[in-house]
Order: sequence, then structure tokens, then C-alpha cells
Amino acid sequence: MGQSEKENREGVKSVRKSSEAEGFLAGRLLLAMPSMGDQRFYKAVIYVCAHDESGAMGLVINHELPGVNFSQLFSQLDIIVGENKAAATPVMSGGPVETARGFVLHSNDFEQEDTIRIDDDFSVTGTIDALKAIAEGQAPQKMLFILGYAGWGAGQLDDEIQQNAWLVSEPDSDLIFMASPEEKWSKAIKKLGIDPGMLSGAAGRA
Repeated sequence: MGQSEKENREGVKSVRKSSEAEGFLAGRLLLAMPSMGDQRFYKAVIYVCAHDESGAMGLVINHELPGVNFSQLFSQLDIIVGENKAAATPVMSGGPVETARGFVLHSNDFEQEDTIRIDDDFSVTGTIDALKAIAEGQAPQKMLFILGYAGWGAGQLDDEIQQNAWLVSEPDSDLIFMASPEEKWSKAIKKLGIDPGMLSGAAGRA
């Protein structure tokens, strides 16, 4: 049974209020609201890697780069790759900043010198050495390869949340790594108890 518009607005208010009260958002998901003015982030789901007084940085995890996968990147970087599960992994467009810079968002069963552990479930690694290790069959159990990232200056993300541009959600490993890019946004919204079809009516009034 679908939610009423009033119930949906109340759900958006509740989610936003609880997320704001907890402060910094590293390790959380940002879900773009339909009111988002920047089409580069249309229905984006962003994993927040860093957030403090100086700003924030995150990776879009549901905008796939068409026709690009690990195998092609290995070839471009002259990395020899054998048969392994990583070769056909799609590549995500992580955001408009430094679009040639690569990141691997992955489970914590893989670690290198520059790996940054975000929380108990997720880490980020960002060097060619990581790609070489993956090509050699040392891939983490779960991973996404991402080119580029989204960045915010001091206080900018907080302002955007106040302006109804984003909802904040807890991360979910299956949603991040297993769900198809096309369904991640709607699944994440539904996990908050909100009907995605009603959000356009709630935008700007939550």
C-alpha cells in the first residue's frame, strides 16, 4: 500500500532530523532528492568517505560509465590480467572532480599501505598498486571501481542537506555492492520507509 503525501513528508523530516543530529556523515549514504538542481547528481547515491569542518568527499556508487569495465582499464594501464572475477566489473562515475582518478570502494578483507578504513564494513583504496593486486587475483570479496569523486567545501554539504537536496541513510553492503546501479536509489529510498514515487511531491516542503 502506498504512503500518503503527508506520511511521506513526515518520513523525510524524520530522516533528515536524525541525520543532522549525529553530525559528520563519513560512512553514510547521501540520496539525491528530486529537487536536486545539478543533473550530474540525478538520483545519485553517494558513499561519504570523509566529512569534517573543512568539507566532505564522497563517491557516487550508482552512475555507471557505459561500456567501461576493469578489463579495459587494466589494458589502458598496461596491467596484465588473467581470468578473475574482477575483469568484468563495471566502473562507476564517482563525481565531477578529478574524473581520471580511480578509487576502489571495497569490503575490509583487502588492505594495502594506503587503504583507508572508513568503518567496520567499508574501505577505500586508490592506487595503481591496488589494481595490480586485483588483477593478480587478490581482489576483495566485494568492491566497486570508481573514477572521479564529489567534493564539498566547508559547510557546503550541510547547507545542501538543509536545503532538501539530500537525504542521509545508513550504508548497506548488499545495496552498495550487489544491487544494480539502476535500482540502488529507489531501494535506498524504500529502506528509509519512503515511497520514491511520492518524493517529488515532498521536495522543498520537508
